[in-house]
Amino acid sequence: MKKHLFLSISFAFLLYACKNQGEQAVSETSVIDPITSHIDSTISAGENFFMFANNGWFKKHPIPASERSNGIFQTIQDTINESVKKICESSAADAQANKGSNKQKIGDLYFSGMDTSSIEKANYSALNGEFSKIEAIKNVPDLLNVVSHLYKMNVQTMFGFGVSRDDKNSSKYIVYLGQAKLGLPERDYYFNTDSRTINIRNEYIKHLQKIFELTGTEKQLAEKNAATTMAIESALAKASRKMEDLRDPYKNYNKMAIASLNKSTPSINWAETLSLLGLKNIDSVVVGQPEFFTQLETSIKKISISDWKTYLKWTLINNYASAMNKSIEEQNFYFYSTVLDGIKEQKPRWKRIVGITDGSLGELIGQIYVEEYLPKGTKEKLLEIGNNIRDIYAGHIKKLDWMTEVTKQKALSKLNKIVMKVGYPDKWKDMSGLQIDRKGYLQNMINIDKWEYEFRLNKYGKPVDFTEWEMYPQTYNAYYNPASNEIVVPACNIIVPGFEGRMPDDAVLYGIIGGSTFGHEITHGFDDQGSLFDENGNLSDWWSKEDREKFVAKTKLIVEQFDNYTVLDSMHVRGENTQGENIADLGGVIMGYEAFKKTQQGQSTELINGYTADQRYFLSYAYAWMVNRTDASLAKQIMSDVHSPAEFRINGPLSDIDEFYKAFNIKKGDKMYREENKRVKIW
Repeated sequence: MKKHLFLSISFAFLLYACKNQGEQAVSETSVIDPITSHIDSTISAGENFFMFANNGWFKKHPIPASERSNGIFQTIQDTINESVKKICESSAADAQANKGSNKQKIGDLYFSGMDTSSIEKANYSALNGEFSKIEAIKNVPDLLNVVSHLYKMNVQTMFGFGVSRDDKNSSKYIVYLGQAKLGLPERDYYFNTDSRTINIRNEYIKHLQKIFELTGTEKQLAEKNAATTMAIESALAKASRKMEDLRDPYKNYNKMAIASLNKSTPSINWAETLSLLGLKNIDSVVVGQPEFFTQLETSIKKISISDWKTYLKWTLINNYASAMNKSIEEQNFYFYSTVLDGIKEQKPRWKRIVGITDGSLGELIGQIYVEEYLPKGTKEKLLEIGNNIRDIYAGHIKKLDWMTEVTKQKALSKLNKIVMKVGYPDKWKDMSGLQIDRKGYLQNMINIDKWEYEFRLNKYGKPVDFTEWEMYPQTYNAYYNPASNEIVVPACNIIVPGFEGRMPDDAVLYGIIGGSTFGHEITHGFDDQGSLFDENGNLSDWWSKEDREKFVAKTKLIVEQFDNYTVLDSMHVRGENTQGENIADLGGVIMGYEAFKKTQQGQSTELINGYTADQRYFLSYAYAWMVNRTDASLAKQIMSDVHSPAEFRINGPLSDIDEFYKAFNIKKGDKMYREENKRVKIW
């Protein structure tokens, strides 16, 4: 998944694991086994393996009213939140912490977020100066000046902008420009004609009007402002590329001189605008979607300054709505959580502020988390598993019958050079320049955004920091970064629900952290996008023409497979959009399985709770994605996410694996069955 603005990072919703001490730990029948205790025997494995393996848990654990989903991710996140809560509360309790210390910043941000009386009193006054700047706009140069000013607060408006690694020269940073961030999750929300999307658009317009009213606009004018904002966003959305079209890094890499860009947007002097954004003497940029800027030029000429001011006011408010008074925060929650995700009620205040504090100061919290909550030896164990998976991968590449020897050697070289960052960074980011106090929650959030913007911007012209992480040790996730040919697996992936105080057996270890984590992330280096980057992280064609054609033919098969999965009503998985994650899932589960087969348990005939070693591996893989979502959240996922719903992240790849058929005796006529000649084999 690309993280915008313009961070060339593929993310996957990841997993957990633990140090392994063999299979004896779960063979005791007196201990509840989380792998087999969730099986729903009323559903056959051949009918729907995801539900067979997990529905017993779903029946007992409905989705809470305050969540969009429930399952293993939520269980692990709750565990992490308890640790982060302790860090936040203990820090907040120390009002005398040294000014500028990690403890002071964590404690003061959490304290200010929990101080609802001060938040209500302050309302949105911290933004009054920004509203005044917007109101003072008289012409296009003024407009661009204010847009640049808002960007310095990380308010992404009018167009996309950022500093990131150059896809074609990963040792340097470059300026990227692209399509704008929209108020709705993805451009198709503005145009699809199904009843679900039409209802969301109608609710969005109501939301816009309500937010304008809550920030001091008279009702009739608020209604007009809502229509104005929707019209501007719709025009920008129309010129924005669909998610599927954003997957091609070549088509989204258009390097051009500033003079050439000025010709396509004569209303914008880009040298001056980039200087206002904080970058001087820029001679060239990468433009992701040139057609967007053609539309932006048209919009600048057609849209009145008054209407642009309305749009800017909305983007500013929308950026900080969750940090404002109760009425604005609740309205923001209603649209973005209830309407879009089906969440019926807000989480308790402490959970919301713990999450925000962690998301904002996670680099500081992570240092305490590692020291006080992380089991010793985590890094070493994660690396051990990762290297085992890499060895399996190398064996697979060597045996491929569709790839020529020359390309194989290049693939092996890339595989060998993948950097594995696990646990936590060796060097932490310097956040000493960030100012946080107890007086104003909204102002604290503004300060954090300004710091983040400056941190990103200051990379330009400096050597690339290859030690940097884009996640925190307590972030339950992982990613592959093609620009540096690295995978990052944070420390909290060590958690396995149900195995507290004991070690999971190898089937669990390799089904979860082997297959769903390391195998998945390594495969991202060889999916439809990652495979376009070479061993040094540069966008370059290292394949032979013949091999690339064979690979693309195979990826088309997985696109076709997932296109045929129905999610809700007539909604289908978007195979083209999700193919990178689907390829990674397929590669991951295979690599995890083969690494598991080299363990003592993998070669054993011993049954655990009535299941063979192979069966237990596949059940563990299903446990890794034990997630149930609201219908609204599923619909949003299909519309705006590059990941397939959890059900198909299990049933999809497993139905392509012969060993799974043997393990559970899947036969023709079963819903999980696919004809042998249609089972996708890639890596």
